[in-house]
Amino acid sequence: MDFYKYHALGNDYIVIDPRKTYIELRKKNISLICSRRTGIGADGIVLGPLLESGILKCRIFNPDGSEAEISGNGIRIFARYCSESNYVFDKKFAIYSGTKKIMTELIDDEGTYVRVNLGSPSFNSTDIRARGKPREIINEPFTVDGNNLAITCLSLGNPHCVIPLKKISKELAEQIGPKIENHHLFPRRINVEFMRALNRRTIVLEIWERGAGYTHASGSGASAAACAAYRLGLTGNSVKVRMPGGVLKVAIDRDLSVSITGPVASIGAGNFSYEMWKEISR
Repeated sequence: MDFYKYHALGNDYIVIDPRKTYIELRKKNISLICSRRTGIGADGIVLGPLLESGILKCRIFNPDGSEAEISGNGIRIFARYCSESNYVFDKKFAIYSGTKKIMTELIDDEGTYVRVNLGSPSFNSTDIRARGKPREIINEPFTVDGNNLAITCLSLGNPHCVIPLKKISKELAEQIGPKIENHHLFPRRINVEFMRALNRRTIVLEIWERGAGYTHASGSGASAAACAAYRLGLTGNSVKVRMPGGVLKVAIDRDLSVSITGPVASIGAGNFSYEMWKEISR
């Protein structure tokens, strides 16, 4: 098959295995394949496995053609694919996305429930690639589109801006999410999570993802929001993160490394038509 498609709480990715089919993933091709009108439709593409000296690697691309440093749900999906395709035979194994090593675990034999550890967050502006003097961006005043907000930013390999609010909505995420993503404070753009803390063990999110737009769920976004809520004293170190696509469990260990656990579902596999091959071969 040319491609394999999965989703994790509605966050859908296409896996393209270079050992089975070769596609030159240029920006135009990625956008075409991810288009929900003229392509297969997805929140991104996972290219892999890229086997180097026994190391299991992948590359992750956003629908706009940009490359993502990491995706929590994308990695969970890729972990299931690697197990189903017999690239791995253990339930616990490492996947590299860029230079980041991510430990993964299949909770059940079928790989329908997967845990990944995304490492420890950094709240330092240098790691987030935010402008201004080096600092931790925690509960920092921020104004956009006439809205006075307090933001907490962090990196888990990719940058996040978490905004605690009493009320959140899809409309709010779509209205100011892109303005924050492309704000001059973040020259390399940023993922945006609008967060409402229901209690010490539950938070709710609406997500605007860098390079993808409004999404029903995000693994790294859920992790970032949970880390921010914990740092701000809004929750404990173990929370359920409710998103439009469903619920992820997030746990923050004593060493502050964060792991997410949740479902992964297979959608199907298929072949590109001759017409599609002509388009992506141009």
